[in-house]
Amino acid sequence: MVKGFWEQLTILLYSPTFLACIFSWFFAQFLKTLIKLFAGQVHSIKEIAELLVWRTGGMPSSHSALVACLCTCIGITSGIDSDIFVLSFCFFMITIRDAVGVRRANGIQAKMINRIGNLLKDQGLVQEYKNLKEVQGHSPMEVIVGSILGAFVGAGFLLL
Repeated sequence: MVKGFWEQLTILLYSPTFLACIFSWFFAQFLKTLIKLFAGQVHSIKEIAELLVWRTGGMPSSHSALVACLCTCIGITSGIDSDIFVLSFCFFMITIRDAVGVRRANGIQAKMINRIGNLLKDQGLVQEYKNLKEVQGHSPMEVIVGSILGAFVGAGFLLL
């Protein structure tokens, strides 16, 4: 018998794997916010809200925590020899590569382009320049800590 949408949604919302993944992401964001708060890098309530919910970059990586948690949960429930674990592990590797490599490189490039654009604007060589968004990637340590956090949260949710 096919389950209705609301029944399926209820099952998802009570799924230990789903709950572990959401918790690992929020916990990483919470830790990131605390670290920035104690380092004096937060200047408003709005910044705290953005850090808790949305802002990327920083220690620990919430992306890494989430995918490591997912991979750990699937490994525990389905076995590391299952196709779904292999899929989750590949997803984990792509996410990690993107966080450390591609997004970090994009952020560095955007910062340099902004410097050049603002210099050209200051010298009157261009009329107007709008800064590019400088997306932060992650350092390898931020990714490692996020991954360890996610693995522990996933194991904790399913084994405790």
